[in-house]
Amino acid sequence: MNGKAATRGEAHLSTRTRLERGRTALGPALELVHTGRAPTRAVLTAELGVTRATAGAVAAELEALGLISVDAKPSAAAGSQGRPSHRLSVAGDGPVALAAQVHADGFRAALVGLGGRIVATAPGCETIDADPAQVLGSVIEAGAQLLRETGRRCVGAGLAVPSAVAEPEGTALNPLHLAWPAGAQVREIFANCVRDAGIGGPAFTGNDVNLAALAEHRHGAGRGARDLLCVATGHRGVGGALVLDGRLHTGSSGLALEVGHLTVHPEGRPCHCGSRGCLDVETDPMAFLAAAGVEPSPEGLLVQARRLVAEEHADPAVRTAIEALIDRLGLGLAGLVNILNPDRIILGGLHRALLEADPERLRAVVADRSLWGRSGGVPILACTLDHNSLVGAAELAWQPVLDDPLGALVQA
Repeated sequence: MNGKAATRGEAHLSTRTRLERGRTALGPALELVHTGRAPTRAVLTAELGVTRATAGAVAAELEALGLISVDAKPSAAAGSQGRPSHRLSVAGDGPVALAAQVHADGFRAALVGLGGRIVATAPGCETIDADPAQVLGSVIEAGAQLLRETGRRCVGAGLAVPSAVAEPEGTALNPLHLAWPAGAQVREIFANCVRDAGIGGPAFTGNDVNLAALAEHRHGAGRGARDLLCVATGHRGVGGALVLDGRLHTGSSGLALEVGHLTVHPEGRPCHCGSRGCLDVETDPMAFLAAAGVEPSPEGLLVQARRLVAEEHADPAVRTAIEALIDRLGLGLAGLVNILNPDRIILGGLHRALLEADPERLRAVVADRSLWGRSGGVPILACTLDHNSLVGAAELAWQPVLDDPLGALVQA
């Protein structure tokens, strides 16, 4: 082979190798932009461990797929040195995932783009039917209307429910606050509703607090944590979730972290699990309203409880209720810290409001009751995302695209 032929062959091999490497890097690159960890092409290059040319090819292909945007004229940041880098962001007009959430006070549908951005939402009714198919049909109808109004391409659908979801069956084992039958086939029902509505892409279902933790880990208060514990009140009850090394820990069959059934007040209220004084019935909105001597209003339990904490905390009865719930919540968190040793705790729902009302009291209770809390302390933070369970439901639908952008979008 002469020199020129060898050079052409080597160039062809180099181009093919770069293309193959770039295709392999599409998913990791998209996840880096999606989670905000690669704001520029230079950072993307470093994070992927590839050449600048390969990173440029990867970014260009993701842009061609309509998933990200690459600025045409890069500019250096103030005070920076060296060559300016192209900024990367998720595409503002790109595809969306259809997210749905059902809870005791109603349901909500939303369209969620990459980056956890909520594009549009549609709140639903305040009365939840005892038939899961009726409710899920209504929420999908609301989501389909959003898709028609926006004209967005849909990559799939995700559903958040206030129940443990058994794997691999996708059954809701304890949807007690919805009056749905135990063991309802929610994943199958949801998938059927999605298909019947003509919505493309796969359909997924998960526990609402698990999905809130996933969303917060990728886009909110849990970003950067290695072992993240999330504890939250929904509209009724208490749930928990654990993210280990970036992945949800769901146990052998999807039922891990049922923290709502930790006993924090042995002589307390009867719990539907058969015990007494569980977090589930001692620190949720209903427990708070009862402790404050306030009757539930039509605005919804969680909304009413948050409003009382924020606006009526000077009232002696409300203040006493806040302190009682903080002490019981702190006792439960301390037990979890001793067992799990997380590097961060985030609180959602009413628990977020309790933390914001008296952060020092809650942190002191946890530190006093936990071995690791006394030795160094665990950061306790408020969840920062609005509708984080919806964003987490969308993350389920986005995951196949993050795993294989080219393959997933060709199939969708």
